[in-house]
Amino acid sequence: MQKKTKTQALGRSVGGLSTKIHAACDALGNLIRFILSPRQDSDYSQALTLTDGLDMGFLLADKGYDSDYIVDCVGRQKAVIPTRSMRKNPRVYDKSLYKERNLI
Repeated sequence: MQKKTKTQALGRSVGGLSTKIHAACDALGNLIRFILSPRQDSDYSQALTLTDGLDMGFLLADKGYDSDYIVDCVGRQKAVIPTRSMRKNPRVYDKSLYKERNLI
C-alpha cells in the first residue's frame, strides 16, 4: 500500500486546490478521528476507514455517505443516513436522531 503524502490530500475543484475533512466524533461531539481527502473524492470512499474499530451505537452521516456497503457494514438499524434522491427504495431513518449530527 502506498503511503499518502500531504499533496495527495489536495484535489482540484473549480475554486482551485482544496480538501475534504471527514471526522468521527463521540456522542458529546468530541473528535475521535479525522481524515483529509482530495476534494473530488466521494464522501463514502473514506467512511469505513473513518469508522474502523470504533464501538458505536449509531452512525450519523449526511447523504454523501449513503451507500449500500456502508449501511450493510454498520447494520441497517445503526445507520442514520438519509437516502439520496436517486434511490428507488428510500431507507427509513430516525429524523430526530439525525439532527444530532450537527453537534460536530
